[in-house]
Amino acid sequence: MVYYTNANGGVLATAIADVLSRAINAVFDAVQTWNSRRATRIALSKLTDRELDDIGLSRSDINRIARG
Repeated sequence: MVYYTNANGGVLATAIADVLSRAINAVFDAVQTWNSRRATRIALSKLTDRELDDIGLSRSDINRIARG
């Protein structure tokens, strides 16, 4: 019986797992950022013009504030 082993197989598998892990984390972070911005936009949009003025904002500032 002949057995074939690839000494670099473990390194390659680790590298692939690392790349996939970073990609998944990047997607997860992007979704979290999007959701946070969405929640901020919704919360600020619910305020009246008077309430926005009290905190020094106007309706036109909402998207800029939500973007960070």
